[in-house]
Parts: sequence; C-alpha cells; structure tokens
Amino acid sequence: MSNVLVAFFSASGETARLAKTLADTVKGDLYEIQPGVPYSSADLNWNNQASRSSVEMNDKTARPVIKNRVEDMTSYDVIFIGFPIWWYEAPRIIHTFLESYDFSEKTVVPFATSGGSGMGETDHILKQTCPMARWLPGKRFSSRANTEEISAWVKGLKM
Repeated sequence: MSNVLVAFFSASGETARLAKTLADTVKGDLYEIQPGVPYSSADLNWNNQASRSSVEMNDKTARPVIKNRVEDMTSYDVIFIGFPIWWYEAPRIIHTFLESYDFSEKTVVPFATSGGSGMGETDHILKQTCPMARWLPGKRFSSRANTEEISAWVKGLKM
C-alpha cells in the first residue's frame, strides 16, 4: 500500500496502541485526532448521564472540536480511522474528523477497540456522515492485537 494514513482518536490509550501497530504493519503515517478540550476521567464516565461523553453521544449533531489538522490530506489514498466504541458506535469526534476533509476518491477503513461491544451500526452511520468516500468494512480488535492478526485483516480487504 502507498500513501496510507492511520488516523485515530484514543481516550485512554487503548486505541493508540492498536493504531501504532496498524501503522507499523501497513507502513502508514500516524495521526492522532486530538480533542480541543481533552477528556477527563469524569468526562468518560458512561454511567453518568451528565458526563461529557454521555451528553455528546446522546446528541447526534454533537461535533467536538479537533485541536489539530492533517497537514496534507490530499496526499493520502487510504485512510484507516480508529476509535473506541462508545454506545455501540464511533465517538462524535470521528464525525468532526470526517466532516473536516474531502474524502472523495479516498478509501476509508474504520477500526475500533472496545471493552466488549462490537461495531454495531458504526459502518452504516459513518458512511452517512461521509458518503463520498469508498468505504471498506470496519473491524473491532483488542487493543493488544498483534501484527499477524492485523496483517491478515488488511490482506483480506479489497483495496
């Protein structure tokens, strides 16, 4: 693969670990989607309906601000987008990321980490946010997935 970006959002470091392994495996550039206001432990308390993450996930129009930008998105043909699963889907900051660039003529592949839930309707939801991209099916991994597991998944993708 050439011109690959592995973009990820990681609230606790788990998705960051997986993204690094993926970037090393596909020899892609690594980019962290950083929130303008970092999430605290209290923000991530999914048991509290008033926590920041709960409020965002209950509002489908929420678009948390991203602190940084990809310097030259036009140079990438394939973008892997990683995130933790929140409430059976991607966090709202992933929608902010997808709405911030032109993904026409790009292949986008989601990947996720989760303590137990699967991808749910994530692929379908993200495609609605960014319909101009060519989407490949996403996959949920353990944050400790090894190079062999990730390589087998990537080889199975219809790039």
